[in-house]
Amino acid sequence: MLKDSDVQKILDVAMSTTADFAEVFQEETRSKSVSLLNSKVIRAGTNFSSGTGIRLLAGTNCVYVYSNDNDIDVLLSLAKEASHAIKGVSKGELAELQALCHSSATDVVIDPMNIPKSDTVDFLRKASDYAIAYNGLITQVAAGCTANDRLARVTNSRGLNKEDYTSRIRLSIEAIATKGKEKQTGRVAPGTMRGYEFINEYPVIEKTAECCETAMRMVNAGYAPSGKMSVVLGNGFGGVIFHEACGHALEATSVGIKNSYFTDKLGEKIASDVVSARDNAKIKGEWGSYETDDEGNESSDLLLIENGVLKNYLVDELGSRRMNCKPTGCSRRESYSYAPTSRMSNTYICNGNSDPKDIIANTEYGLYCSQMGGGSVDTSTGDFNFAANEAFMIRDGKIAEPVRGATLIGKGQEILKNIDMVGNDLECAAGMCGSQSGSVPVTVGQPTIRVSSILVGGRDAE
Repeated sequence: MLKDSDVQKILDVAMSTTADFAEVFQEETRSKSVSLLNSKVIRAGTNFSSGTGIRLLAGTNCVYVYSNDNDIDVLLSLAKEASHAIKGVSKGELAELQALCHSSATDVVIDPMNIPKSDTVDFLRKASDYAIAYNGLITQVAAGCTANDRLARVTNSRGLNKEDYTSRIRLSIEAIATKGKEKQTGRVAPGTMRGYEFINEYPVIEKTAECCETAMRMVNAGYAPSGKMSVVLGNGFGGVIFHEACGHALEATSVGIKNSYFTDKLGEKIASDVVSARDNAKIKGEWGSYETDDEGNESSDLLLIENGVLKNYLVDELGSRRMNCKPTGCSRRESYSYAPTSRMSNTYICNGNSDPKDIIANTEYGLYCSQMGGGSVDTSTGDFNFAANEAFMIRDGKIAEPVRGATLIGKGQEILKNIDMVGNDLECAAGMCGSQSGSVPVTVGQPTIRVSSILVGGRDAE
C-alpha cells in the first residue's frame, strides 16, 4: 500500500483543476483454486494481484483511471491526465487525510492460503469418486474450490482513509446425468466468509448424493406444461428471481438515470402485503457481507420493501448526486480496474407466516420449483425469464411428478404483486453478480413463496 504522503500527492494533482471530489482505491488480492473433472485435476493455481484506481467527480461527470503499476510517478501521471479530462465548473476543496481506520467482516480460523492444494484435491476427489460410482446415469462430475482474500484501502478528498479486509471460500459440486441425448444437472455451490474449517465441516458425501439424485430425477422426467399457473418457489436460491428481476431495479445504477421501473416510487405500494425484503451486508460470515464498502462507507442493513411498500434504494456516491440523497453503503467493484457503483450484498425476501407445507396444500394445481437456474432481466421494463433446474407438478395440494424444461416468464413488478403466500423457512445461497462494476460475491435468499399466477414456458412430452 502507498504511504499517506504519496496518496495525498495523488489527490492534490487529481483536484488541481475542476474536480469537486477525488478518490484513490488501492487493492491487494490473493486467490487459490483447484478444479477436478471426473476425479482428474484440470486446474490448480495461486494468484496475486495489486493495483490502484483513481476516480474524479465533478457533479455527475466521472473520470476513472487505473494501473497495476503502483509506482508513485505513474500514478501521479494518471491523476494529472484524469484532472484534465474531467469537466467541471469549479475546483473542490481538499481535506487532510484522517488516521487510517481498519475493518473486517471475516471470521477465519484456518487460513485457506496455508492449506496444501493436495489436501483440497483429496477432498474434491471424495465427491467426484462417489458421484461417478453412484449410478450409471451419472456421466460427468465437476468439483472445485476457490478461496480468496482481499485488502482494499479507500482514501478521498474529504479526508476519508479506510482499509477493509475480506476472505471468502466457495465450493462447487456438479453431477451430470445422461440418458440418450438428454443431459440434466444437479449442483450445489455454497460460499462463506469463513476459513478452510468450512470445507472440513462440509457434509460432502450427503450433498454429492443430493446432486446425483436431482440430475437423475430430471433426466428421467417428462416435460413441463405451458401456460399461466400458480408457481411455488423453493427457499434459498429461489431468491435469484427477486435479485435479478427486482433487486437490480432498486440500484441507483438504474434508478439514478431513470432507467428503472421503480424510479420515483419511494413510499408507494410495489408488492403485495405479505412481501418484505432487505439487503443486509452485515450478516456475519455470509458470502456477500462486508464491513466497509468500496467507497469507504459503513455497510448497511437496508429495508428495501416493508409489507409491500418501497422504503429504500441502493445508492452509491454518483447515484446520490443524481438522486439527491445519501449513499447507503452499497458501493462495490470487482477490482481496482472498475469504478464502483451501487450493488446488492445479501438480498432476500423476509420470512412470512405460512408453513411451507401449507403453501403446497393450498395450491390445487401448479408448479413447484425446488431449484432455480440462470436467467435474464431488463431493468427498464422488468421483463425476465428464468429456468428451473428442478421442478415438480402440484396436483390437489400435493407434490406430484418431476418435470423438466420449465421456464418462468414475466415482469418483476407484476410478480411482486402476485406473491400471495410467504413461508417461514428463509434460507440464503451464494452467487456471483455481474454489472457495470464487474462480478462481485452476493447472497440471494427467500423462504418458500407462492406466486398466484405466472407464465410457465414448457412443452408437451414427446
